[in-house]
This record gives sequence, structure tokens and C-alpha cells, in this order.
Amino acid sequence: MHIGSYIGAVSQWKKLQETGECLFFIADLHALTVPQNPKEFPSQVMQTAVEMIAAGLDPEKSIIFVQSEVKEHTELYWLLSTLTPLGELERMTQYKNKSKQFKENINAGLLNYPVLQAADILLYQIDSVPVGEDQKQHLELTRTLAKKFNQKYGETFKIPDALTLKIGAKIMALNDPKKKMSKSQPESCLFLFDEPEVIKKKIMSAVTDTGKAIKYDPDKKPGISNLLAIYSLVGQKPISELEKKFKNKGYGDFKKSLAELLILKFEPFRLKKKELLSREVYIKEILERGRKKAQFIAQATMQDVRKKMGLI
Repeated sequence: MHIGSYIGAVSQWKKLQETGECLFFIADLHALTVPQNPKEFPSQVMQTAVEMIAAGLDPEKSIIFVQSEVKEHTELYWLLSTLTPLGELERMTQYKNKSKQFKENINAGLLNYPVLQAADILLYQIDSVPVGEDQKQHLELTRTLAKKFNQKYGETFKIPDALTLKIGAKIMALNDPKKKMSKSQPESCLFLFDEPEVIKKKIMSAVTDTGKAIKYDPDKKPGISNLLAIYSLVGQKPISELEKKFKNKGYGDFKKSLAELLILKFEPFRLKKKELLSREVYIKEILERGRKKAQFIAQATMQDVRKKMGLI
């Protein structure tokens, strides 16, 4: 989990679980759009579960499970794909970008990814989805498919809304602030569970801009603006306050302060992850309990869907 994922999603999830009924899953089916080692993949799934819980998701307040263990995801995915125009998928920005990035592995899963995502969402009759800026287009397709299904077969799915952050929902790469931070390019990422010395090294070497002014201006100063957004969201301080604080200081002082903040804020997460990695049985119990609860909801939705489509 990198800091962009935490700021754009997990930080919101932690607040939502305090006020609403939430479901979170490890998207192992989505991960298969890029090559995975079958021998290592199960442990990676477990590590993702550990990181989600270490970062603040509470299994006593939320449903946490593994996507592939609820078979209704793939069933609804296929049924929704029969309603999805090919042109809608081909125009998806993320598909275009991934196709360029993974030229040797342009599989149908990359193209159909948003349909499975729509199934993930609609299966649970939810009201809203916390998403990063890069996923808003996919959520719009989800809304379109839900409306299309409802019009054709009768009221079935809720139309979900997006929940996004105004600033920092899209954290940019440390080595290229004009590109989104992505774990498929580790050199661009600051990972949530990086060791203190690694955090410091990455922040101090992050790309900034010409000039010395520490000012938020994504167009003219994308590098320092990205770091300001991170500082603001992690430190929970307005960007205007940070601009005043570092008005007469250079990039070096700013970066040093940011690194110290991140090390302090993320230390509890690192310690929690270390503890959970030694409690595999406990993690498996959480995931199994989550699977049962999620499947109960999913089965009810699919029974309705099958009946309306004439499959019962």
C-alpha cells in the first residue's frame, strides 16, 4: 500500500467505518490482469489483508474479505458485460494507459476491468464508494450500467455516488509529479510501511521545481504542490498554513520536516503490521467471517438478478 492509496482511499475508509456499514475486500481477481506467481500470490493476498487492518480498518466494525472467495462477483460481472458497449470500455483512460505500459500483456481483463469493478460495487447495494480521482470514470460506468439494468429489467440496483477528497485524492509520483503514483512503478512510490530511513531518502530525493518558493500551484509547480498536498493531508493542516510556515525556507527544510512528519505518523502502522504478520490464524478468521457476511448479501442480490433476467 502506497501513500497515495492511503490518502486517496484508506484515510476515508477509516472515517466511514465509524458512521456507516462498510465492506472492504482484497481485489485478487483484479490483480490477475498482470502476471502473478501462483506460489507467492496467496501470501501477497494475506499481506494485503494485514496492511489494510494495520492501516486502520477495524474487522469489528467492517466486513473484510477476499474478492475471489465470493463467487457472485464473477457471475454478476458476466451478466453486466452483456449490457456493456465495447466502445465504453475502449475509451477508458486507465485502459489506454495500461495498454501502453503493459504492451506485452494487453489481455481482455485489462479491457473488462471496469465491468468487474461495477459488479464489485452493485452486488452489495451500497450508497457510495470512496474512490481516487483515477477511478471516477469507472464509477460513472458503474452508475450507467446500474441505470441500464434497472430500465431493462426493473428496479434492482442502487445508483452509487462517489466520495472523493478535494485535494490529494490523486497523489502524484515522487520522481515525476506529472504522473500518478503507482505501485506498478515502485521507484515512484512512498509505501506506507517503508522504514524511516527509506522514507527520508525518498522524500529528500523527490522531484521539485525551479525556483525556491514553497507555493501550491499544480500547473506551474507540480513537484512542490504534490508534496504540499501530502503534508497537508497527513498532517491535517491547511495548505495556506504550510505556505506561511515555510515562506522564507528552502525545499531542503520543507522536505526534512515532511519526512519527519511521515515517519512519526506511520510508525504505529509499521508496528501493527509486524504484530499481525505473526498472527496468521487470526487474519484468516477475520477473512472467513467477512466472506460469510459478504456472501449473504451477494446471494440475495444475485437471486433477484437471475430471476429478473430469466435465469431461474
